[in-house]
Amino acid sequence: MHKKVLLVEDEAVILMLLEQTLEPIFERGGEVLSASDGAEGLEAIRAHRPDLVLLDGTMPVMNGFEVCRAVRADETLRGVQITMLTARSQESDRAAAMAAGADHYLLKPFVPDEVLRHVARVLDLAI
Repeated sequence: MHKKVLLVEDEAVILMLLEQTLEPIFERGGEVLSASDGAEGLEAIRAHRPDLVLLDGTMPVMNGFEVCRAVRADETLRGVQITMLTARSQESDRAAAMAAGADHYLLKPFVPDEVLRHVARVLDLAI
């Protein structure tokens, strides 16, 4: 198995927690990449074509909704799964994420085991 997950998160503590949470993916031969803002995330998506992107909604330079729209507008990135992982909890935020092209929507604060199960389910992995 060589699945790639890209974490796009501007909060260093949350990024570190997500990296630790997804360690079982890495241990099984997967790759966990990270980016600290939306523009860097979009560049990493184009360079690495991850299987799944965990994407924060509110970031500097380019927010997650803009990244999501840019990915969906790029035919070469078809098939990249996007999960918005954000503190934006209003139903209108969820609707905006889905309209931008997100496949899934998870809320912060998150339960690490739930995020790991979500990633494993999306990537069709036994964890």
